[in-house]
Amino acid sequence: MKDRVALVTGGSRGIGRAIAIELGKAGAKVAVCYNQNEALAAKVIAEITDNGGTAKAFKADVSKGEELNALFKSVKESFGPVEILVNNAGIIRQCPIALLSEQEWDEVVDTNLKGTFSCTRLAVRDMMRAKWGRIIIISSDAGRLGEAMGSHYAASKAGAIGFAKSAARELAPYNITVNAVTPGYIETDMTAGADEAIRKKQLDAIPARKIGAPQDVAWLVAFLAGETGRYITGQTISVDGGLFM
Repeated sequence: MKDRVALVTGGSRGIGRAIAIELGKAGAKVAVCYNQNEALAAKVIAEITDNGGTAKAFKADVSKGEELNALFKSVKESFGPVEILVNNAGIIRQCPIALLSEQEWDEVVDTNLKGTFSCTRLAVRDMMRAKWGRIIIISSDAGRLGEAMGSHYAASKAGAIGFAKSAARELAPYNITVNAVTPGYIETDMTAGADEAIRKKQLDAIPARKIGAPQDVAWLVAFLAGETGRYITGQTISVDGGLFM
């Protein structure tokens, strides 16, 4: 990945942070997209650059088209066209269907699914011209198994898987690979505050009997993003200790 331009959305913390750092280690020029916490994004940039890598932070809300247009323009001016796109930005809200409002549904779907489409649409134009590209979509096991109290989240993640497969078929002739990665229960800020009873129930459902780390996802993404992943496309790969199995 030496000097390849990689854009990681939601790259300031959790899984996105680990991915950005791993791509930086592999030699990519990393554009770390964050929405709210500039300080956390700065720490990611510092870690990459302190290890001899190249990185820069960019602020954008992936659910807003005008902000994404500005994001891709800024990344291109700083590093060049995006060659590796990691659609990682996502939000989760717990709510039963009977109480779920249209606004709550739209917020989750607009970020998790529409944001993935919008970023991909902007990235593929240069990738198609260059006849090279890697697109990795961070979905979730919830998109394959469903999730009680999270129907909007599961629907958005299932949609991302369908989108990945469709994009993979369409873009394969241009030497662009598209894959979905579906993490299971990963130790992040989003899961750290979970109720202990829920945490134990989740752990009991995992054949490996342990919770994953963001790095487990980052290693797979780095593999798919480099030449090592050149003949892998249209796949949905779980990183979940056997949960989906």
